Amino acid sequence: MRIAVIGAGIVGVSTALWLARDGHEVTVFDRVDPGDPAQASYGNAGLLARSMIVQVPTPGLLRAVPKMLFGTDGPLFLKWRYLPRLMPWLVPFLRTGDEASVRRTAAALSDLLFDAVDQHRAIARGTAAEPFIATGEYTFLYRNRAAYLAEALDFDIRREHGFTWDELDRAALLERDPALGPEAGYGATMHDHGWITDPAAYVAALFDACRALGAAFIRAEVDAIRPDGQGAQITYNGEEHHFDQAVIASGAWSRKLAESLGHRIPLETERGYHVMLQNPSHRPPQPYLIGAAKFGITPMAQGLRCAGLVEFGGLDALPSTAPTDLFRRTIRRLYPGIEWQDETIWMGHRPSTIDSLPMIGQSARAKGIHFAFGAQHIGMTSGPKTGRLIADHIAGKTPNIDMTPFKSDRFDG
Repeated sequence: MRIAVIGAGIVGVSTALWLARDGHEVTVFDRVDPGDPAQASYGNAGLLARSMIVQVPTPGLLRAVPKMLFGTDGPLFLKWRYLPRLMPWLVPFLRTGDEASVRRTAAALSDLLFDAVDQHRAIARGTAAEPFIATGEYTFLYRNRAAYLAEALDFDIRREHGFTWDELDRAALLERDPALGPEAGYGATMHDHGWITDPAAYVAALFDACRALGAAFIRAEVDAIRPDGQGAQITYNGEEHHFDQAVIASGAWSRKLAESLGHRIPLETERGYHVMLQNPSHRPPQPYLIGAAKFGITPMAQGLRCAGLVEFGGLDALPSTAPTDLFRRTIRRLYPGIEWQDETIWMGHRPSTIDSLPMIGQSARAKGIHFAFGAQHIGMTSGPKTGRLIADHIAGKTPNIDMTPFKSDRFDG
């Protein structure tokens, strides 16, 4: 079949590659090249965080928001002018923080993420992307054991879904990483995780594998999509083109196209940041997640990347300086005396739904048009499996997980 994939980030490229391997004629559309800094896939923490199954809204979050927003080292930021536009999404998003909702979301995300490292190995095998996959442990770092125990529900849920970890006191942490400062007093080290050492090069290499199988790339913004009874009509550069199937995988920019089909898509952008420290005087042996500041520190080919945080400000506002200042303060506390030669700063857009679950599967209102977006903080982790689920559905195969939590019409009522 002739299949259009709208979006060339990790989800779109993964979808295109699995479709091309199935023998389809694939065309990928994006405003920028695969691996471009304008994509969320470029600037994320690079983590294959298969245990990240606990959503952001959890019991007690609402009480913690003022401290997170106004505290000196809070991980939450807001462009205040954007608040009126944000509220219709934010209120129902926060309402999903009850324990029952958290457990339902975790069950769905566990199905999607449990084999994430293997999914990345499978899609990259035999391609130039394969060397960018590193595997190993992943440690949550806390000031002390009390801070770790404050997240007991999160870890209980992970345990229920088969994840295991080692608790490390300060002595054990220092044995592994002697440069850690006093801020690192306790840790939880997860097993069987992974990370991408150069996310931009990884996505570009995966798309090179698509090209080798005959896939085409058109650098253009898709202006409209509609079903035509026998597939989908894609409009770009003022012209309509027919495809037998189409996949919307354009991240935070997917909402307009999906809603044009008649769906309700409560999607918002969680703006994320990174600071890449080039030639740092110290590199950790593995990725860390800083428990208090809620961001990741990942050793990469170009240096040490501090990435994460959440800022609400829409798609068009300029980047802020406060998030990157927080990165620098935190890394200097984590590694007292650390120096680096230079740095680069980045800001991108995570696509987040109000229930913290992506939209994966065929549109309930437009046969032949498929959704693959909304992966919030787990886009890099879930990208290859999402692409495989879409390709398998198009091939008529039955998925090995329950797809109900990800269905396209779950907000339409």
